[in-house]
Amino acid sequence: MTTKFGFTKMDIQEFEAWIDSLKVARTVLTVQQHHTYSPSYQLFKGNNHFELQKGMQDYHINHNGWAAIGQHFTTFPDGAILTGRSLEKSPACITGQNANAICIENLGNFDTGKDSMTVEQRDTIVRITAKLCTRFSLPVNTNSIVYHHWFDLTSGQRNNGTKNNKSCPGTAFFGGNKVSDCENNFLPLVAVLTQPTPQITGQIIKYAMVTASSLNIRTRPDPSSAKANDRAAATLGAVLRVYEEKSGWYRISASQQHWVAAKFTAGVKHATVTANTLNVRTGPGTSFEKVGAYTKGQELFIVEQKNKWSRIGMDNKWVSNDFLAFD
Repeated sequence: MTTKFGFTKMDIQEFEAWIDSLKVARTVLTVQQHHTYSPSYQLFKGNNHFELQKGMQDYHINHNGWAAIGQHFTTFPDGAILTGRSLEKSPACITGQNANAICIENLGNFDTGKDSMTVEQRDTIVRITAKLCTRFSLPVNTNSIVYHHWFDLTSGQRNNGTKNNKSCPGTAFFGGNKVSDCENNFLPLVAVLTQPTPQITGQIIKYAMVTASSLNIRTRPDPSSAKANDRAAATLGAVLRVYEEKSGWYRISASQQHWVAAKFTAGVKHATVTANTLNVRTGPGTSFEKVGAYTKGQELFIVEQKNKWSRIGMDNKWVSNDFLAFD
């Protein structure tokens, strides 16, 4: 591994060991696939990984006004991976779909007739996706693994590429960018490499969302105890898994004594969409404007309930309880 400009470069074997050792407080539900479009293969010189990554970061900060680079990881034509945004922070990659997501940018333009993906990058994309699914206990399906093309650019509504969509991750990305292309060509490759989820010691008793801008993780349920030195603080909006509650503190690790103060969190409920299409509205009722839709099997975190309606995350998005299955 090598580090420069705050990014770490590794090969896929190093990544697989690294992600297993990394402690992440934020609950992850989806892995997003993108292509950079620009820079494309033409700008990759074989040794300028860090310069290209820094160029993307500078663009995201100075042009887009974001706090950091948008993606968590970038894959390169030689199969290398560079880290980007902290995994404790949501990405800035798909409008309205970034909470609880990990964003992968694959360097290149994979639209038909443009860059022809190398064998090395193809292998890395499959393996990094499979490893993330294993690490975060995600099923290999098109609710957990998503393409940017499936979401409306303005609203973030999932429409599976029927209107106002980017081609991202490319019309030739593993045979195409449609849902059926993903199911037929990409997911089977990922599924073969996905390992059984390791047995978790401890049971999740609830979920909690961070309400502070930064929430320290400590080694005991005591404000005077030391901070955990092997993990970053949890950030605003992160949904934490709670394994134990004691004297106003939550233990957020299944295997270690890692605690956060409960007063800096809000309780959330976990639910799964049961309708084929579930409309999202701006308020708790059918009279409110429709602003999107969720698909069957999507997992949601509910922060408020009113009149048999539920509000999703920190957004002003509401759905009917009639089409949700709650844990």
